[in-house]
Amino acid sequence: MKYLDEYRNEETISRMVDKIHQLVKHPWVIMEVCGGQTHTIVKYGIDELLPKEVTLVHGPGCPVCVTSLEMIDKALEIASRPDVIFCSFGDMLRVPGSKRDLLAVKSEGGEVRIVYSPLDALKIAQNNPHKKVVFFAVGFETTAPANAMAVWQAKKLGIKNFSLLVSHVLVPPVIASIQQSPQNRIQGYLAAGHVCTIMGWKEYEPISAHYKVPIVVTGFEPLDILQGVYLVVKQLEEGRAGVENQYARAVKREGNISAQRLIFNVFEVTDRKWRGIGIIPKSGYKLRHEFGEYDAERLFEVDEIKAQESPACISGQILKGLKKPHECPAFGKECTPGHPLGATMVSSEGACAAYYNYGRYLKLPAMSP
Repeated sequence: MKYLDEYRNEETISRMVDKIHQLVKHPWVIMEVCGGQTHTIVKYGIDELLPKEVTLVHGPGCPVCVTSLEMIDKALEIASRPDVIFCSFGDMLRVPGSKRDLLAVKSEGGEVRIVYSPLDALKIAQNNPHKKVVFFAVGFETTAPANAMAVWQAKKLGIKNFSLLVSHVLVPPVIASIQQSPQNRIQGYLAAGHVCTIMGWKEYEPISAHYKVPIVVTGFEPLDILQGVYLVVKQLEEGRAGVENQYARAVKREGNISAQRLIFNVFEVTDRKWRGIGIIPKSGYKLRHEFGEYDAERLFEVDEIKAQESPACISGQILKGLKKPHECPAFGKECTPGHPLGATMVSSEGACAAYYNYGRYLKLPAMSP
């Protein structure tokens, strides 16, 4: 299968592993930003093929994981109202809020529906004019064009009973935030390829230059990951720092200009709170003023909802690359996929879920104190 089989070929992978072993001379810590990359690494044991000098840590690139607890509570409040049909992608339904999740709201009689596109939610609004239909718009730059299109179409068609609960987050600001942290130990990044299909990789150039850190746009198959690691390590060993593109079969430097135009016609950049991390300036999208009639936070007056994270969950440290999932005292005990404390255990892209689902914690050394 084109773009799949050749990136899982054992001989090619073995040769790339050998090249990395021959290249490495010093210890390096590299973060794969995307949760999809984390799952590939854990599923195929890619980190176990690398020299002991190369440590991979897991980043904040899971949109479900980083949606703030306040935003989950706002979703629960809106979804509980009898005049609302609340629409979401399925992976958000089990993410715990302060006291419950969207599945609990559904079991109590709330009209919560799983959809596969924001345009599906718009269709529901057209078919249910007596209801207020809200779509939970989470995600990175990757999902922003479709959400922007839904609002654009709603306005064009004059649909008044449709709105978005917007919790979009942006990748470059969180990388800059990690680099600015006094605790930072990341020396190179595998950037998420699908985000760059929309935004290109030019946004990473000033970050790489300012922090003198290699950033390699990387795909999601095993060979993609290994090639990304090779390119990052090569820069580090040679004392260079720049942006390179391993995912050239899908990503251009300028990205998708049409999609970017649509995004910025509907959204503008705003400060955004990340779950487990806190507020990062200019790290999210919100609806522009001219689309305020489609802003669910404003329509349902839930701006003031505040929430407090469980102190037992260390997902913030995991998302910043400071800890690995098995180093959490609650991992596999109080926190499991069936009873998650945090979103990193719930989400299909969460690092904790990857460690649990692939049994990684069973063969790792004992937890650090």
